[in-house]
Amino acid sequence: MSASGIDFERLAGSGIRKLRAYDPGHDLVALRRRFGVGGLAELGSNENPYGPSPRVREAILAALDDLHRYPDPLGGDLKRILAAKHGVASAQLLLGNGSHELLMQFAQVFAGPGASVAASQYGFAVYALAAQASGADFIAAPAFPRRHAMARGHDLDAIADAIAPSTRLVYLANPNNPTGTWYGAAAFAAFMGKVPENTLVVVDEAYAELADAPDYASAIPLIGRYPNLIVTRTFSKAYALAALRIGYAVAHAELIAVMERVRESFNVNAMGLAAAEAAMGDAEHLRAGCAANIERRDALARALRDRGHGVYPSQTNFLLVEFGPRSVALESELVERGVVLRPMAGYGLPECLRITVGDAAENARLLQALDGVRNGP
Repeated sequence: MSASGIDFERLAGSGIRKLRAYDPGHDLVALRRRFGVGGLAELGSNENPYGPSPRVREAILAALDDLHRYPDPLGGDLKRILAAKHGVASAQLLLGNGSHELLMQFAQVFAGPGASVAASQYGFAVYALAAQASGADFIAAPAFPRRHAMARGHDLDAIADAIAPSTRLVYLANPNNPTGTWYGAAAFAAFMGKVPENTLVVVDEAYAELADAPDYASAIPLIGRYPNLIVTRTFSKAYALAALRIGYAVAHAELIAVMERVRESFNVNAMGLAAAEAAMGDAEHLRAGCAANIERRDALARALRDRGHGVYPSQTNFLLVEFGPRSVALESELVERGVVLRPMAGYGLPECLRITVGDAAENARLLQALDGVRNGP
């Protein structure tokens, strides 16, 4: 019994009792204070180092006079812009407090006790959390092996084989976090042909704008063919609006209507709506940021490979890198030098670290710090 005399753990639902609170890793606020302005290279959260379009700042400043008003509960203007971009109806769009909120809610609505949720072994951690919170069983399908050309990536055949009669949801990420890997359009089309029509497939495309592989394609154009297909996107990565938490889902209008029943009122704030609308209007800023990321991602991957580290293929703004048994100690030593990376032990990849692709100065600082750790004091 707790000090309060109430067993709050027992009062919680069975799914919630299995969960652990989100671990943000390091206390970044404390580290920023310790290293001062510009003294910390934050390369652990897959943020966009180039920042949002200048139009975003203008839009937010213009919206400040209405802070006493609730935001548009429908997000109508943003939905109309997104509908035009993706060639869908506004009724096919659901806005979220980041795509994370929506990924959790799909399980809340469509899974639950007695149901199961399937995903790849190294898929985004939120998929398992969503299943557990809903009380559903989680099925982790084996990923491609380490020596595969798409090492640790989604094996769509294995995921299809893992689907059981109880499976209500399948989560895929394309490209995937934390591996950076992706699958091609032909492989996905073959996969969808194997999925029962009453099993919903959620394709998380948080990093879609950053992908440039010839075989990569968004799943959004396939929604008209597959009513059980859902695609999520975010403004946190390529659009550099991570602080404002804006995401959205695209799906069949009837599915979206069901999801609207659990959407929290005003779940996207007024600043977020204004910022997303402005960001969507600056295609050149988006293009330039993505191009810079691709160039520096490839250069950083080469530099790390030249130093003898195994680098996984990536279509995102980060790299999954193998550092061997010393990865935990290495990560700690880098923090002491003001460079923050993301440990991967929680994903079952204890010898790997995930590295956000920074700007030129941040990447140079990372490599200098790595060389310093490797060569000693």
